[in-house]
Amino acid sequence: MEKYEAIKNFDEDDEDVEMAVQQISDSRSASTATIAAPQRQTRPNSTKIVQEVSSSKHQPPSQSHRLLSLDVFRGLTVALMILVDDAGGIVPALNHSPWNGLTIADFVMPFFLFIVGVALALTYKKPSCRADATRKAFLRALKLLILGLFLQGGYFHRLTDLSFGVDIKRIRLMGILQRIALAYLVTALCEIWLRSDDTVNSGSSLLRKYRYQWAVSLFVSGIYLSLLYGLYVPDWEYRIATESSSEPKIFSVKCGVRGDTGPGCNAVGMIDRTILGIRHLYGRPIYARTPECSINSPENGPLPPDAPSWCQAPFDPEGLLSSVMAIVTCLVGLHYGHIIVHFKDHRVRILYWMIPTSFLVVFGFALDLFGMHINKALYTFSYMCVTAGASGVLFVGIYLMVDVCGYSRLTMIMEWMGKHALMIYILAACNVFPIFIQGFYWGKPQNNIVIPMSYSIILVFLCFAICME
Repeated sequence: MEKYEAIKNFDEDDEDVEMAVQQISDSRSASTATIAAPQRQTRPNSTKIVQEVSSSKHQPPSQSHRLLSLDVFRGLTVALMILVDDAGGIVPALNHSPWNGLTIADFVMPFFLFIVGVALALTYKKPSCRADATRKAFLRALKLLILGLFLQGGYFHRLTDLSFGVDIKRIRLMGILQRIALAYLVTALCEIWLRSDDTVNSGSSLLRKYRYQWAVSLFVSGIYLSLLYGLYVPDWEYRIATESSSEPKIFSVKCGVRGDTGPGCNAVGMIDRTILGIRHLYGRPIYARTPECSINSPENGPLPPDAPSWCQAPFDPEGLLSSVMAIVTCLVGLHYGHIIVHFKDHRVRILYWMIPTSFLVVFGFALDLFGMHINKALYTFSYMCVTAGASGVLFVGIYLMVDVCGYSRLTMIMEWMGKHALMIYILAACNVFPIFIQGFYWGKPQNNIVIPMSYSIILVFLCFAICME
């Protein structure tokens, strides 16, 4: 089952905190000036101070702390990731959709990409030097890319295998971390370089200030749609090893089509096979659980007698072309972050959030109704719209509960998980900690310690954090 990266907030320079409330600082300065001024100036200045403080009652609290709702959202997504990874094989509703359709598990990746976009708007809201910010963005993306190759390239094998190492001929080149690294880099560069100096005081002025970023979103979406529906997919073949013979078995897949979005003849898989090589793709394709490929669908099972030839072919759900649309999800999250930066009133923020949220959800389902199916493996445009809109809905709900109503005590665990999301992902979701303790055994390797559920690991982390505090 594929894993998801618990991407953290990238806040080494403490740039990803909320913007300071300027009105309150101005009122403090005015108060100091009032004390030093003659008596005849006291009443007018005091009146002005009262008006400013009164007008700030509905503003967000002092913004010297992190945006709690973003941490809670990230922590909730980490918990959802662990849930679908551990229980998805037992409860089909928690597992990924075999092909077309949408399940709870299919929201995890867009949630993380959305969070990255929101965080980037806060991180690069006022870069002191664009060149230095660009260098840092490249370095952070490179770290994610290297970490992804190490964790998802095949060095850590399954829990039942105590051997380690990477077969360079079969290393998986793409993955969750690599996809987020790509989306992070492109979105960060857009935020650093593609924005005008226009003053933001309304929704239209917000669009004008970041019009070049929206142009990038439209351009990237156009490229994806053009390639997905315009490329010709020829016949192709692949080989798999068999236990009964030393020679691999060759399977031929008949295509010769254009614009197909089925499992065997889509442009997403063709681009990955051509550029990356079929041996460097994900070896357990998601469509192996479709009715055509499994008699136990939507679970894994034996092949039906008349199974198509593509059922056992490798397919990477985090491939090159599908990652292009993932960038758009990150850019949508960036827009939500811009609303946080430029608008201070809770009601204005929620209003400007709900407008694109409603549009994305309705437009995405409309596209699915007219034939552009919601598909996570291909990361279709309709899938991007629906999941990005759902991300907005969940983010607004958490923002109302945590930052507006102040119910932060109820979400302390999720907040902690959000702040340590990358550590939890590496140790728990990537099986680093279970594999580490599995190396200790009694007498023979079969008598080792194996933790079947990652919840035990999270419980250990939570106890450790409580003790440290």
